[in-house]
Amino acid sequence: MISYDVWAPAADRVRLLADGQLYAMERTDDGWWHPLDLPTELYRPDIDYGYLLGDDDHPLPDPRSRRQPHGVHALSRTVDLTALRTESDWTGRQLAGSVIYELHIGTFTEAGTLDAAIGKLDHLVSLGIDFVEPMPVNAFNGDHGWGYDGVAWYAVHEAYGGPEAYRRFVDACHARGLGVIQDVVYNHLGPSGSYLPRFGPYLIEEAQTPWGSQLNLDGPESDEVRRYIIDNALGWFDDYGVDGLRLDAVHALVDHRAKHLLAELAERTDRLSAHLRRPLTLIAESDRNDPLTITSREAGGLGLAGQWSDDFHHALVTNLSGDTSGYFADFAGLGSLAKVIDQGFFHDGGYSGFRKRHHGQPINTALVPANRLVICAANHDQIGNRASGDRPRTRLDQRQLVIAAVITVLANQTPMIFAGEEWGASTPFAYFTSHPETELGEAVSRGRIGEFEAMGWDLSVIPDPQQRSTFENSKLDWAEPGAGEFAELLAVHTELLAIRRRYSAITDPAFTASEVDFDAEAGWLRIRRGNMVVAVNFGELTTLVPGGTEGGYDDAELIFAHGDVEVAESLALGPHSSAVLLLS
Repeated sequence: MISYDVWAPAADRVRLLADGQLYAMERTDDGWWHPLDLPTELYRPDIDYGYLLGDDDHPLPDPRSRRQPHGVHALSRTVDLTALRTESDWTGRQLAGSVIYELHIGTFTEAGTLDAAIGKLDHLVSLGIDFVEPMPVNAFNGDHGWGYDGVAWYAVHEAYGGPEAYRRFVDACHARGLGVIQDVVYNHLGPSGSYLPRFGPYLIEEAQTPWGSQLNLDGPESDEVRRYIIDNALGWFDDYGVDGLRLDAVHALVDHRAKHLLAELAERTDRLSAHLRRPLTLIAESDRNDPLTITSREAGGLGLAGQWSDDFHHALVTNLSGDTSGYFADFAGLGSLAKVIDQGFFHDGGYSGFRKRHHGQPINTALVPANRLVICAANHDQIGNRASGDRPRTRLDQRQLVIAAVITVLANQTPMIFAGEEWGASTPFAYFTSHPETELGEAVSRGRIGEFEAMGWDLSVIPDPQQRSTFENSKLDWAEPGAGEFAELLAVHTELLAIRRRYSAITDPAFTASEVDFDAEAGWLRIRRGNMVVAVNFGELTTLVPGGTEGGYDDAELIFAHGDVEVAESLALGPHSSAVLLLS
């Protein structure tokens, strides 16, 4: 349904510019403005429009614009979203037991569009993926970027194909049995093209987050700000058919109300799920290690279905790479990895040397299922926030890359794979921007250099985020998975994902269903789930993994092996080798 209503509580006059003509608007007591005597022919798609506030003669785009064909500073364009809806027998997919694939639309293919991404979906199906998770696609200033600088939250970025292409992408995913989890940002607005503060008190200017002014979630007139966010979230589900949302940096959503925004959003999402009769999923990115985020509302939590687990990534990467710089220092030793597999959080109230304070709270593993934690060996942040955007292949050997896949894919938590990780892509995923404003672009480039100079990095390896080559070089090379170690690693991921689907012991969501043992000196780690054993050797020397209280491995069936593996009463694993066995 097309609407020209707009919330502008502080304005003394609002005029609508639609299809080149000005129309008066009338204010109601709640701060909403409605057009007067608007011709019915304007309630159709492809009408360019904007708003003039007060005596200003420069039209501003609609805060709820569905399309910005000429950029975020230009007029909005009407879209009939009901016409984009398609009949489908898609009944959705639950998060539990699933595997997520994170991608960036602009770098996933050479063309960098939603329609081009459709051409690669069959690859994800053959791999064994359940959910596709695009990084933010809402409109931002510039041609390319990560998407976290979005300012038109309701519009799909035009360079990706706009709203119609997005609907085609979702439908194409569903036709192949793939769910869609859309990454969204509600904690800040980008630095260019943000006109929301002109319309109303969306921001608390004097309160700052690391990315800009804080959203007004609990101050005067914050009801409509919260409605703006919740309506946007529900629109992805209802208008576009999306199955889940990944909520960026929810720790920056400062809300002191009795009912936190996230709890309200989870409640509204569940109500819409009941109406649509398909699962709808909310996944948080949170730095707090607060188990209430993924604890049900009935048990006093916020009720989100999932949360990214940085602890898992840090523990796995530290033990594979030996990197103990920065926040990795807290995770040195196999005990950290064993703990996150067994208990979910590593930082669960203990002291963090990196933060120089205590951090987190323990998860009630008897109450909260393991699949509410989304785990990974790589993601856009952990690659792109490195100085050169280099991927794990640059610092791990082939066997270590396989170990990362084994531990992640065969977890009872929810695995996520970052685009290209399945074949160990050699192409970087750097931080890239395309701010048209010269001063802003230069400031971003200087800030990037300054950030890594302070950490002692070689500045010569840091690509300029504003250079188009930084973006172009981050595109995946789809010739890679066809040969050599790339093809081998792709085959490994495909085999492991097939094993994950075949054996229910892997996806059993109970934390208590896993038994984790390790020997830090010998370098091995062993996970037991039912009659299945996953064993890996992180060390540089051959090691023997004992059978444990259940006895030896004489009668075990070896269903996966990589590296040097010998099965006898004890399991012999060569350097950086891994094995999966079924016990008799």
